[in-house]
Amino acid sequence: MDSIITHKAILYNDDNNTFDYVVACLIKFCGHTLIQAEQCALIAHNKGECQIASGTFDEIFTLINTFHELVDITCAIEPYESNLHRRV
Repeated sequence: MDSIITHKAILYNDDNNTFDYVVACLIKFCGHTLIQAEQCALIAHNKGECQIASGTFDEIFTLINTFHELVDITCAIEPYESNLHRRV
């Protein structure tokens, strides 16, 4: 059975980490490609925040803890809101 996406991880801009460090962390911990990681880092820098991942609560909670404890990058977990609706 497929996991249902219920939450998302939000990356916030900060002045403590370099752009390259954030990009490297997104690649390592989120599985982003170089281009995806650079785009997310740029969006967070310019807009203040960017969604970097979505998944189950447990998946996103683990990811957020990794960012907070291991790499000191500011992230948050939020409920995932989709504008897609399925008919059964």
